[in-house]
Amino acid sequence: MLKDFTIANLLDLEETIAKELFEGKTYPWEVLPEIGDFIIKLGKTLSPEEYDYQEGDIWISKSAKVAPTASINGPAIIGKDAEIRHCAFIRGKAIVGEGAVVGNSTELKNVVLFNKVQVPHYNYVGDSVLGFKAHMGAGSICSNVKSDKKLVVVKDGDERIETGMKKFGAMLGDHVEVGCGSVLNPGTVIGRGAHIYPLSPVRGCVPAAHVYKNKDEVIALK
Repeated sequence: MLKDFTIANLLDLEETIAKELFEGKTYPWEVLPEIGDFIIKLGKTLSPEEYDYQEGDIWISKSAKVAPTASINGPAIIGKDAEIRHCAFIRGKAIVGEGAVVGNSTELKNVVLFNKVQVPHYNYVGDSVLGFKAHMGAGSICSNVKSDKKLVVVKDGDERIETGMKKFGAMLGDHVEVGCGSVLNPGTVIGRGAHIYPLSPVRGCVPAAHVYKNKDEVIALK
């Protein structure tokens, strides 16, 4: 049921610098239109002793490791001890949490990565929220626009929520594991601790603590 995919059931808000962004909202996708403005507001409050400011509304923690080949466009916040690796491309409106890894040729746009998230190899993450310690395997992506360009609807069985958004990637709860080469279609929501098999095309909602093998085989973790 869609009530199982609320912010309270998906995410530990103590594991993000963006806690205030989620407060007062029911579902995590409600933050997507506000990420950019929130970053600018929050960035101005960050300590210059802990964060370096770069032109274009970019704040990078002094303890973060950023490869010289990485490209970062603002607004963006790169958290403490985060690692931005070779040829990562951050297009803007991105919050990278503490200890998170953004890897080789990974692209981010309009996202919140909670602390310890790993998107380390050839990932695309757009218009999405990834919870604490969520991990996307190599080559897995969050597709954020439907092929017919219609507005995204979140579906769980017969339940539907009209989001009114054309661009909406995926919402991953804490500790989600996404297998290599998987495609999370627009409007995908994955519950806490769920596992997605490699090479899976996923759409709709995956319950917490379940394994998604295919659309007809979603089983509880033992």
